[in-house]
Amino acid sequence: MHKKLLFGLIVMILVAGLSPQLFAQALKPMKASDLQLAFKKLQTLGSVLYLAAHPDDENTRLIAYLAKHENYETAYLSLTRGDGGQNLIGSEQGYLLGLIRTQELLAARRIDGGKQFFSTANDFGFSRNPQETLLLWDRDRVLADMVWIIRKFRPDVIITRFPPDSTAGHGHHTSSALLAEEAFQAAGNPSRYPDQLAHYPAWQPKRLLWNKWRPGFSDTTKVDETGLLKVDVGLYNPLLGESYYDIAMDSRTQHKSQGFGSGKDRGARIEYLQPKIGDKAVPKTLFEGIDPTWARIKGGDKIGKILKEAYDKFKPDQPQASLPLLLQAYRELDKMPGTDETEKYWLKTKKRDLQEVIRECAGLWFEVTADEYSAVAGDSINTTLIALKRNEVKATWKVCQAKFDQSAQPSLDKMLLTNVPVVQKRKYKLSDKTQITQPYWLRQPLQKGMYQVDDQLLVGLPESPSETVVTFGVELEGILFTYDVPMLHKWTHRVDGELYRPFEVVPEMTANPKEQVYVFSGEEPKDVHIVLKAGRSKTQGVVELDLPAGWRSEPAEISYQMTFKEEEKSVVFKLFPPRDKSVVTIGVKINGQPAFGMEQISYPHIPIQTLFPRPQARAVKLDIQVRGTNIGYYEGAGDEISASLRQIGYTVTELNEQNFENTDLSRFDAIITGIRAYNAKGRLKFHGSQLLDYVKKGGTVIVQYNVNFGLVTKDIGPMPFRISRDRVTLEEAPVSILAPGHALLNVPNKITDEDFKDWVQERGLYFADQWDKSYETILACADPGRTPLPGGLLYAKHGKGAFIYTGYAFFRQLPAGVPGAYRLFSNLIAGGKEIK
Repeated sequence: MHKKLLFGLIVMILVAGLSPQLFAQALKPMKASDLQLAFKKLQTLGSVLYLAAHPDDENTRLIAYLAKHENYETAYLSLTRGDGGQNLIGSEQGYLLGLIRTQELLAARRIDGGKQFFSTANDFGFSRNPQETLLLWDRDRVLADMVWIIRKFRPDVIITRFPPDSTAGHGHHTSSALLAEEAFQAAGNPSRYPDQLAHYPAWQPKRLLWNKWRPGFSDTTKVDETGLLKVDVGLYNPLLGESYYDIAMDSRTQHKSQGFGSGKDRGARIEYLQPKIGDKAVPKTLFEGIDPTWARIKGGDKIGKILKEAYDKFKPDQPQASLPLLLQAYRELDKMPGTDETEKYWLKTKKRDLQEVIRECAGLWFEVTADEYSAVAGDSINTTLIALKRNEVKATWKVCQAKFDQSAQPSLDKMLLTNVPVVQKRKYKLSDKTQITQPYWLRQPLQKGMYQVDDQLLVGLPESPSETVVTFGVELEGILFTYDVPMLHKWTHRVDGELYRPFEVVPEMTANPKEQVYVFSGEEPKDVHIVLKAGRSKTQGVVELDLPAGWRSEPAEISYQMTFKEEEKSVVFKLFPPRDKSVVTIGVKINGQPAFGMEQISYPHIPIQTLFPRPQARAVKLDIQVRGTNIGYYEGAGDEISASLRQIGYTVTELNEQNFENTDLSRFDAIITGIRAYNAKGRLKFHGSQLLDYVKKGGTVIVQYNVNFGLVTKDIGPMPFRISRDRVTLEEAPVSILAPGHALLNVPNKITDEDFKDWVQERGLYFADQWDKSYETILACADPGRTPLPGGLLYAKHGKGAFIYTGYAFFRQLPAGVPGAYRLFSNLIAGGKEIK
């Protein structure tokens, strides 16, 4: 049936444009308790935006309370995606870590009931003050992003996590509060960022408050409550069987890459809010002076009464009994055009929410699954579509449309019988113009401090909207309701059962260098393995390295031919370095064009994430000597140091909690513990003493940075030392050589100021601030205007061997191919002594 004829039969239509941006998630029916809360939320027309700098900054206690108790539209705006932090669950850093933390935030919001927004600011690492932060962030661009999100979300109230002063403890934190206050004013001023008004009108929130913390972050500290609004977020919700604090801790626990598993405390939990901008008088309630009911819409009282009746009469075991009232409210809602922008916003928002509640009460469930998890633009996809009605209502499946499909789409007119799935097998053809699956903020090269996003409509979204969406249209009582359903791939795992993953549009061929960095100490070539993977069957072409002047490969190019989809093949080039020292980036070309690589992130707590960056590796020609060959590497929270050490000729044996005790340590020239090993690996409480015994017998142990809380033991070294939070955030910060004659700076490489050039992100973190006099300090450095810190590298002789603690960020420098970091780390391995 043609669309025009079909719509002529329908009394009223809910267009798909009212649906929120759709991301690749399977449809999960609500529990009766959640559905009842959704009924209650239909009666509330108020919104709150919580605002801070990073994933994990948000107060999940307050978000859960606002979203599930007060029933406000509640969202968290994190200015960054946490790219510059550390990773406790794997080796991903930078934008890959940002992708993990993005998904962890979304997992948290699915629990606490909030929505999620981001700006295009990049987390470049720790910053001491807003001046430093705003040198790297594009201040006006970040402010414009914040104004855009405020105008789009239209919060009545904004709450900041941090104050706009130095007590915020981090330059990003302080900047988030400073910019929030400016954005609060700018969002309501149509002369600020007028280009945004083509999409969203100006909007002035009522008030901005600071979510003031207790002194020392203690929940038991007495607080002067003068001038503060008190909110008890520890209330118990018998409908959910949890307090909002319980919900919040489950939400916070989703930040697994940061090790934020959180316990639950029962009872009252008071949050304090201090008015900052707008109406500065302390309100009795957060929404004093704001009417968050249907009365804020002209003529809305009638709809409010209908929805209140529907809520009062809701039967958890018979949700379909609510449909007559819900459909009545929908018809009334559909008649109202809205007299101003605020009314139009709330009519659109509540129409979307009401549509979902109606679907749940009707027991409607939809699914689109592809036989395979990926395809190339222009390819055909075999899919299975299912429409199911689980409750006793009259419903007809009328529409099944896919905008991405380039083939003819048959019409539908199928009555849905109760609990009888209607299954459609369809072959869809992707448009040749369908974009490769890629996080929108990673489509353009990252500039330090900022992501580049060309499409304004994408700004703020947590992830890229799915391009492979099928619209289901179902008629209920003469009304056509449409629902956009993303295509997914589904399979059954022998242990984990039914699983889903997002459907991916992939390049025809991807090419990944096997290593991130190739280090040359002489003129001998190295093998560069490029792993090719076919996105479709029967592909062929030519692959070559994209090399800067002075570097060459043999052969210059290699032909390939793939028979099967997902077939992999490794091709090998010999890469020849120039005679002189050099640090370059090498790329890959396929058929003369820059290739796509492939990165995949897979953890149980987040959906599989696949992206296709341009493949690159660092090639480094340097002057380096090494002493010793056999290294034991005790795994920590995850880093790429082992692979980096193999590049300069070391044989590295991976050690872990399982194989350590059965390993002959005497065969190693040095043993290195990975980053955060003494935080992440509980057995080091016992294995640490064996490491010190190994040192006493003549070995060298290098302990890389650990955070100063959550240590499995404080007895890390042969003599006491204390790890602090001291760090040097500026990668160009001058380094002072305190002991120029020390063997660590001379054997086997002479370390000079030149070796501290071109470091990335930071000098180091979690330096020691107290130590036994037996330790020697070798280097000192500091951020501008601060006291030099000598605790980034401690050295002590113990028995016949040497113990070293280093907070210097080798875990960032070696994978980035920083020559001086390789030379210095080689000296640490030598341990200031002759290696047997």
